[in-house]
Amino acid sequence: MTAEPLLAPDEVTRIREGVAAAVLGAPEGLADALEHDPAGYLRLVDATRVGAEETGRLLREAVQGARAAGHSWDTVGRVLGVSRQAAQQRFAEKALAPAPSGPADGTGSGGAERRVLTPLSAFNEMAALAEAGRDGWHLVGYGPLFHEVEASGHPWEHCRVTLASGGRHRRLEAEGWTPVGTGWFPWRYYKRPLRPAGDA
Repeated sequence: MTAEPLLAPDEVTRIREGVAAAVLGAPEGLADALEHDPAGYLRLVDATRVGAEETGRLLREAVQGARAAGHSWDTVGRVLGVSRQAAQQRFAEKALAPAPSGPADGTGSGGAERRVLTPLSAFNEMAALAEAGRDGWHLVGYGPLFHEVEASGHPWEHCRVTLASGGRHRRLEAEGWTPVGTGWFPWRYYKRPLRPAGDA
């Protein structure tokens, strides 16, 4: 079975070149070392391993995001160039249940009450977080189809930006937004407490 092409050939080329550039460019001096140092090739193997692990993680999260957006296993399988069953066997097991992040009694590490908001998708998660934030809940964890929130004594606001928005991440943090976790591809989530009306 061949993958259903959704990207133009030049887009595919740019992605491939970008991954190769990241693998060669992130480790300090790796590209230059390949000209004269045999150990550089072992660093290249290690950098490529890290790149493969990361692209594998991104693929899992992208598939889970597509499922959360309402796409069937058949459609996902066509895009991947595999059968529905193969796609489901490879990716379904990690897509269903949120992992507990606190004790079984529904409290977080500081004793605050926690809740899991589910089922969520890329299309309704921000509205759910806005409602929870108005009620004094703030984001502490997330995964496919869910967000975990913790109670506090004041309202919060939440936002998300794509992981590729490097400059925007810095601006948000300068404006008092706190990143939550390391991101869930393709998003990174932020929160900040809302100031009471009248505070400057």
